[in-house]
Amino acid sequence: MTYHQNGREPGDQHNSINEHNQGPAEPDIREQEWQHGEDGVPDHVDTEHLTEPAAFRTEASPGETREEAYRSDMPGAAEQPAPVPARGDREKKKRGGAGWLQAIGGGVAGSVLTLAIAVPLLNGDPGETNAPAESGVQSESQQQSAGEVTKVSTDGSLADMVEQVSGSIVGIVNYQQQQQRNPFGGSGSGQSIPAGTGSGVVFKKDGESAYIVTNNHVVEGASKLEVSLENGERAEAELVGADALSDLAVVRVDAKLVDAEPLAFGDSDALRAGDSVVAIGNPLGLELSRSVTEGIVSAPDRSISVDTSAGEWEMNVIQTDAAINQGNSGGALVNMNGEVIGINSLKIGGSGVEGLGFAIPSNDVVPLVEEMMESGQVERPYAGISMYDVAQIPRGELDGLPNDISKGVYIAGVDPEGAAAKGGIKEGDVITAIDGEEIEDGQALRRYLYSELEVGDQAVFTVYREGKKTEIPVTLGSNKASSPS
Repeated sequence: MTYHQNGREPGDQHNSINEHNQGPAEPDIREQEWQHGEDGVPDHVDTEHLTEPAAFRTEASPGETREEAYRSDMPGAAEQPAPVPARGDREKKKRGGAGWLQAIGGGVAGSVLTLAIAVPLLNGDPGETNAPAESGVQSESQQQSAGEVTKVSTDGSLADMVEQVSGSIVGIVNYQQQQQRNPFGGSGSGQSIPAGTGSGVVFKKDGESAYIVTNNHVVEGASKLEVSLENGERAEAELVGADALSDLAVVRVDAKLVDAEPLAFGDSDALRAGDSVVAIGNPLGLELSRSVTEGIVSAPDRSISVDTSAGEWEMNVIQTDAAINQGNSGGALVNMNGEVIGINSLKIGGSGVEGLGFAIPSNDVVPLVEEMMESGQVERPYAGISMYDVAQIPRGELDGLPNDISKGVYIAGVDPEGAAAKGGIKEGDVITAIDGEEIEDGQALRRYLYSELEVGDQAVFTVYREGKKTEIPVTLGSNKASSPS
């Protein structure tokens, strides 16, 4: 199953592993989260948003989306004298005789539709193109990376934990340039308008700056970024670094404006299916900022295929049933100790689909964010080619490729300064293997390039040129200051 990022957040959705930016588009569910009212923030929740939340790429579906699939694990009261009745009993007493309220609530919930696809959780879509103690382990390096982090009570109160954590979850507004038409001819003037909203997590503070981690699709294509703080104030933000493949980005604001402390990032490798988690973010826009939903870890280690602005990519994610919606992208998935164990990024919606949300594991987030803070991007091997899957090219255009070769990538362009060109690869070549590893398509090439090789490694490309097979050694360069492929 391929998870598409249909309604991206301000920078949501992509096609070539590092998505290509496009102009504002209809909000999608994928994980896009935009929609705005006055000042770029919705003054109310539009019916449109309630029926078609932005999605990674999904079809409209009746019923609540995965984001509504959260559940409460709080125990009921014991059947023995106790000074304070258990939470479950208290709730039952409060609800006693209110069956008509439940009926109405069920009707409202049943009216919510979602798109059918894995989509980013943005509210607004500019670039058509989310056992407690056990998940709280944290490595020494992770503790240091976040600086002084929020200390969260572990007395068992979910409300106390959420109260201490939620202030460190912010809103992010993506403004994009819109050209105004000149009625008298000539080029018109442009202005920045809100293209979408997402969420972010305060990751680190130093003397002058507060660093916030979010999703790449939340900030992609922005001409200006604003951060909405706990006190309702807005602060202009600067993009520090972004990476389309991992769907992560870092922005910073003046530390003097941020009262909240950075959150601790826990050990996502310690998660087990069934662990309780909480998602905190801004579903459907800033009007519903810091909404809290509870659920469990459905699966601690999933691999899903998504379309990014840099191309199709396979992401490693945590699956959860905690409810997330457009605008939740970039928000925190938190364990019961108040530690961030994931950054909410995608969901799957559709008819008959609910409770399928995905978060980028904290153990993947921390090193990538630290690299972006240091150098502005994630360094990866760079070959310098643009390509198409062989299956997408008419056979007559493949210049004598043997009929028994049906998989591989067709080279549509070569960067003259890139590693491939220096090694001798040319436009029109078909790559079928790297170091003997079969390459079926562009996604397989990227996966091998970025997962198995490093900058400076020499790789042997098996190439067909004018119907003849040859092997070409290529010494890989760096993607810094270059395009991503």
